[in-house]
Amino acid sequence: MTDTPMTDLVRTGALETTVLEAAAGDVHAAGIPGIFAEVRVRDDVWRGAAGVADLVTRAPVTPGMRHRVGSISKTFVAAAVLQLVERRAVDLDAPIRRYLPNLVPGGRGDAITVRMLLNHTSGLADYLPTAYPSLAAFPVVADTSPRSLDDNRFTRFDPLDLIEMGVRASTAVAPGTSPGRYSNTNYLLLCQLIELITGISAEQHIDDALIARAGLADTGFPSGPEVDGPHSRLYESWFGMNPPLSDYSVFDMSWVGPAASLISTTADLNRFFAALLAGDILGPDMLTQMQQTVPVVSFEGTIVDYGLGLHRKEVPGQGTFWGHDGSVWGGGAITMTRADGRRQMTVAINRQRWNELDASGRPTPHPIDGALDAFHRVAFGAQASKWNVEPPR
Repeated sequence: MTDTPMTDLVRTGALETTVLEAAAGDVHAAGIPGIFAEVRVRDDVWRGAAGVADLVTRAPVTPGMRHRVGSISKTFVAAAVLQLVERRAVDLDAPIRRYLPNLVPGGRGDAITVRMLLNHTSGLADYLPTAYPSLAAFPVVADTSPRSLDDNRFTRFDPLDLIEMGVRASTAVAPGTSPGRYSNTNYLLLCQLIELITGISAEQHIDDALIARAGLADTGFPSGPEVDGPHSRLYESWFGMNPPLSDYSVFDMSWVGPAASLISTTADLNRFFAALLAGDILGPDMLTQMQQTVPVVSFEGTIVDYGLGLHRKEVPGQGTFWGHDGSVWGGGAITMTRADGRRQMTVAINRQRWNELDASGRPTPHPIDGALDAFHRVAFGAQASKWNVEPPR
């Protein structure tokens, strides 16, 4: 077995593969056990990987591995809801109480719209610190611990219980307040909305309406705590509180349900987002709605431009990209597609929350931060002078 980068170039010309290979190797050398990615520039495709999928056996990561992609699932949920809006089965600006009166009762149910759930401006708190007691102090990370992660590895959560935790949690944020606050509670509610309207599970509807339609052969929701098919182990650091790295690759994903449990590959994600932005999933009017952004505070405390299940990112010299990122215990991924569809990047890694805390309890910089940012910049084509590619129009 080897830790050296591997690459698969489908067609040469627009991609400088040595730069991508070196950048992936740097991410591995900085402390990520394994990284794998697919970068597309029109018809040119680079699939590469560096590092290991298993710290014990040293088996290498490979570009086509299946991976838990976390909240990238939210784009699928949002697209499914917007398809129902196109069918006039759901009103985007209707109060959620019209559909789910028992889940969001009273005045908040009247004030929170379907759109607010999609763009995280509902004001509803995230249920996670309640479901995982050792995370109750979050975002004060120093007062948390990963103990609940181990305790709940095989816990089967009921989504209605999780929603109730989020709805009951105290929050000072009124519906419609800007900036919004990212919350998994919003998307579990949207999954319940899908089930109410379609009469089948959200997983089944998303599989039928999106995954099968887009031809995503390696994408689906888990049927148990394990990932089927070739995949990497997932290593969680929890801000230096998990030495050695804890392996959470076997984990019951009911703690996020369809809102963040999707399993996919870098190739399938690029295929889906290309279809979405090309108008093959939603009509032009609904895609325009999806791309209307508001500022939203992420779990990390940063502000992101968030639409209806989509992030917007401006890349110097390359224009506007749309996509989403995701994190589960031990695994992370990001997928971004340029607005004109001519450039795509999807990256997966098998370690999370690597930043240790300083004396004041704040996360400290880590070499992974710079190495991963450098890889993203190369994949985005931000170093434009090194790329034989047309500028965005």
